[in-house]
Amino acid sequence: MDSILGPLYTAVSWIIVQFHKLYSIPFGEASGWSWGLSIMSLVIVIRIALIPLFVKQIKSTRNMQALQPKMKAIQERYKSDRQRQSEEMMKLYKETGTNPLSSCLPILAQSPFFIALYQVLNKIANDQNVGVMKGDLVEQARTAKIFGAPIAASFMDTAAEVRDLAANLTDVRVVTVIMILLMSASQFFTQRQLMTKNVDLTVKTPFMQQQKMLMYIFPVMFAVFGINFPVGVLVYWLTTNVWTLGQQMYVIKRNPTPGSIAFQQRQDKLRAKGKIKEDPAEVEAKRAVEEARANRTQPKRQSKSQRSSAGAQQPAMKKTAGAPKAAGGQGGGDQKSAAGGRKPQQAHGKKKPQSAKSKK
Repeated sequence: MDSILGPLYTAVSWIIVQFHKLYSIPFGEASGWSWGLSIMSLVIVIRIALIPLFVKQIKSTRNMQALQPKMKAIQERYKSDRQRQSEEMMKLYKETGTNPLSSCLPILAQSPFFIALYQVLNKIANDQNVGVMKGDLVEQARTAKIFGAPIAASFMDTAAEVRDLAANLTDVRVVTVIMILLMSASQFFTQRQLMTKNVDLTVKTPFMQQQKMLMYIFPVMFAVFGINFPVGVLVYWLTTNVWTLGQQMYVIKRNPTPGSIAFQQRQDKLRAKGKIKEDPAEVEAKRAVEEARANRTQPKRQSKSQRSSAGAQQPAMKKTAGAPKAAGGQGGGDQKSAAGGRKPQQAHGKKKPQSAKSKK
């Protein structure tokens, strides 16, 4: 690995040394702050160089969000034919100019520098020359401390290894734990900011669920692997997380995803400043909808005792309403029976007319 990453070791160590010369003026050559700020400056240089890749990442992520419904339809249509499904997916990516790997470009581009910095600090801890750092520079960097923790020490170091760096194991572990927590928290808030403000809420896709899972997985991963990182690497990763958080805040504010909460907030601000002119018909329709909502009356909420008393009153009302009907039915029956009784009497009292023969 040293032969492959040798040029990167030289580049990383050279950048750190140049910034160390600058920060040695106010802080001193052996100060931990000189070396710590040099590592932070290395992060800033790398992240500035990665801005074009970050722009591609944003575009790719938004394209992937927009393509999720079509991708889901292809998966449902060709769920029994994996090869055809892959062909249709590639065709869709080609037609829309989307590269799924673009969203990973900043992380992939940073990885070699991260590995190189890790190896540089590891060699410094073992008192070995690396890149342009030799002799006194290696010794200064090896014993430089940030809040009492050498930049080459890690949480998993033994007490003997920490003593060899002229430090205390308790100081090293307290500092590393705090930095790991800050690193995990910054990663969590970065992902949470993306999920709550910059996701299109009009479309429900599996992509949103994946992002939500990553919001919890990434901080746990940082916490697990962070205990093996030297303090200098933790400084590097914490700085890059803070940079990502700030960069994302800027992008969300200036160029939010259409359909997201941040997009609606930006549209409202521009509308309030008069920079967006809406169609009068749309304004009138929105006003009518708001008036209808304002005039709509909601039923009052009743307590449990009120609901039970109302339920007891309903059967009583039914009984009182049914009583006249019963009385009316009974009277009608009496009238019918009376009428029926009269008819036989009238029929019995009537005399039959005599025929002409009987008269004779």
